[in-house]
Amino acid sequence: MTHFRLSASLLCALFASILGSSVLAGDHEGKPAPFRAAAATSNLTPAIGGDIIGGFSPSPSKHIHDELHARCLVLDDGKTKLALVVCDLLGVHKLISDEARRIIEERTGIPRANVLISATHTHSASSALGNDRYVYAPEMDEYQKFVARRIADGVQRCVNTLRPAELAYGSVDIPEHVFNRRWFLRPGTMPPNPFGGTDLVKMNPGAGNPNLVEPAGPTDPTVSFVAVREPGGKPIGLFAAYSLHYVGGVSGAAVSADYFGMFAEEMKKLLTPERQDPPFVAMMANGTSGDINNINFRNPRGKQGPYEQMQIVADDVAKKVQLAMKDLTYRSDLTLDARYSEPTIAWRRPTEDQIAWAKKVQADKLPEGRETILQNAYAKRTLALAEYPAEGNLPVQALRIGDVCIGTMPCEVFCEIGLDFRKRSPIKNSFLVSLAHGYYGYLPTPRHHDLGGYETWLGTNRVERTASEKFTKEVLRLAGEMKP
Repeated sequence: MTHFRLSASLLCALFASILGSSVLAGDHEGKPAPFRAAAATSNLTPAIGGDIIGGFSPSPSKHIHDELHARCLVLDDGKTKLALVVCDLLGVHKLISDEARRIIEERTGIPRANVLISATHTHSASSALGNDRYVYAPEMDEYQKFVARRIADGVQRCVNTLRPAELAYGSVDIPEHVFNRRWFLRPGTMPPNPFGGTDLVKMNPGAGNPNLVEPAGPTDPTVSFVAVREPGGKPIGLFAAYSLHYVGGVSGAAVSADYFGMFAEEMKKLLTPERQDPPFVAMMANGTSGDINNINFRNPRGKQGPYEQMQIVADDVAKKVQLAMKDLTYRSDLTLDARYSEPTIAWRRPTEDQIAWAKKVQADKLPEGRETILQNAYAKRTLALAEYPAEGNLPVQALRIGDVCIGTMPCEVFCEIGLDFRKRSPIKNSFLVSLAHGYYGYLPTPRHHDLGGYETWLGTNRVERTASEKFTKEVLRLAGEMKP
């Protein structure tokens, strides 16, 4: 047996080595590590020919108007890293989020609970929801696998370029682009729904409709954002959220990131007119816009060309965000935190009468027309929901960035839910992001369920009547755990 004796000098050297390795995380005086950040993009553009979804009759794309991206931002306080990802997609299937976060954790060490992945809800993108978005648990197709890998690539690129940074929270109200799309109409003018009943409100009743009475809910005009820059210097990234569904107005069957992508490009032009390396990355997440769009039903706008209104909205929102950024106070003494959970939510299940109706519609093979398209679509959705389990575990999340809290829900969330969260959150500057870690249809409040309308129809809405209350309670609980 060989014996080793460590001299006092060697012990001191080893101790100094261990101490030195810990100091490397901070500065040479042993202070905490500096706040760091980085941003990057990954291209998600699908091959031409994939079905564009967003309507009731998906059709193959024939052109790429502008590229789709996963826009990524990573923050690091020296102890905790967060990754925020916004994808130019109608929705991100939970399988994609799970796989992307698995790869990210494996490659970078960022815990899955610390990664936020959401979709913008552009209606001019190929599907990342699988071959049938109403099947509960499909296997991932090739495009979904591609999206998961590219999200992970974007986050890894951020980690590769982390550098000292400072961050500020800001907000600006821009009410002129958001309109509630659910309306009460004059008695006797409400058309029947696909199930043969009559609702109390109608979604998209037609611009200039003489039978308009009043909108069924409010709007949320606030753009909330976090801006990140090098200390006193170059901008790094911008994460923003606005409760605007999408704008639309594409040319033919063309893929486009809609105004979300145009906003990102306009912010880049405004903040970095000269080439910068690494590039500045802006991203616009979808806030709570389940009942909000860009159509002024009282005072319709005139006819416009393809992409014109998208650009108008993007440029105006970018300009106003830039102006709001001039008064920000940046900080680097920030603490990061994250919470993730999957509360149990009941699925909506069709009644026996609804199943019988759906089977009859399919058996009758109704010819395609304006009304029968809806009937055929909802018959299919009704029968799909009949195969769902009784309940599921659906993802919600809360991230804390200093005195900012970003909550998430995996649906097209009504704006009243976002307004309620902002008011009740225990963290000062709070906002919600929709369509995160999954896509489970619309999320109306119980009041809106009682009013009916497209967003509440069986198949458009797939979660229980009180799901909005359960999601809100859980996200508030997560936020409370992180209260400074």
